[in-house]
Amino acid sequence: MAQRDSSTLGIFFILIGMAAISVNDMLIKQLSGGYPLHQLVFTRSSIGILFSIVFLQLEGGWSLLKTSTPGLHLLRAMMIVISNMSFFAAIAVLPLAETTALFFAAPLMITLLSIPILGEKVGPMRLSAVLVGFVGVLIMQRPWQSLADTDVNRIVLLLPVLAALTYAINQVMTRKLGVSSKASALAIYIQVTFICVSSLFYLVAGDGRYAEGVENGAVVFLLRAWVWPEAADWPLLIGLGFMSAIVGYCLSQAYRVSSAATVAPFEYVGLPLAVFWGFVIFGELPDLAVTLGIILIMGAGLFVFLRERALARRITRPTNMRR
Repeated sequence: MAQRDSSTLGIFFILIGMAAISVNDMLIKQLSGGYPLHQLVFTRSSIGILFSIVFLQLEGGWSLLKTSTPGLHLLRAMMIVISNMSFFAAIAVLPLAETTALFFAAPLMITLLSIPILGEKVGPMRLSAVLVGFVGVLIMQRPWQSLADTDVNRIVLLLPVLAALTYAINQVMTRKLGVSSKASALAIYIQVTFICVSSLFYLVAGDGRYAEGVENGAVVFLLRAWVWPEAADWPLLIGLGFMSAIVGYCLSQAYRVSSAATVAPFEYVGLPLAVFWGFVIFGELPDLAVTLGIILIMGAGLFVFLRERALARRITRPTNMRR
């Protein structure tokens, strides 16, 4: 009964977290036309950390921030920073559903990375599913189109894949080294790193000089000058900060209270949510190549998760003893 309750709680947190992520991504895309990415990240994390501190106090107070593995937390946070910055830069140019679908190659990358890093054995069925998923990624890259026929730079199409790779490295690294911290503390570590990185961006490129003459929309979003937010945008920025706190807390909590095999498949609810927000807010609908890619990536990812769960049950199931 306790295990069932734990699984239900984990699923609840992952669903709330994925809903918050979809709203967060939608707000980032909506604000990307007037603000630089590092300003949005700074504002988002500065507001989000206030909510996270409230969660921290509810879970036990400042003492929870003490850790014996600061290097691990820093490396973990930097992987998430690179992942988020790459993903958000792509969102400014690419449709929301397409960017999200490419990012969902991460679970497939986690499966592959677990072989050399964790020494895990991955059978032919899961390897075949990973291959199918990467075919979906390849289709969404549209290699048959010439550079003149593509709407965006090829490098921009690779940004969500970079985001997926760094996210996968973070997950495998955490699984290997282990992190024994409360969800609120994990969220604060990451938000502090975001604030430091975005502040460094401001010091180096906050005046927008590196964005002058640049035509690539993703690069312009990354490097344009900081501006004081308009009054109408403050509710969106505050909402962005609140979503940041919810995401950091709920995802960490989901994987703390329940097994990854139980909650991870529910992350795929983010894909239909991305399609929903893309259509309702931005009038975007996936074309045939994107739709096919979404189906292949989502199907492959779910197969890998379900296969891992089935193997785990087979290993832990007690065998019949003959007397």
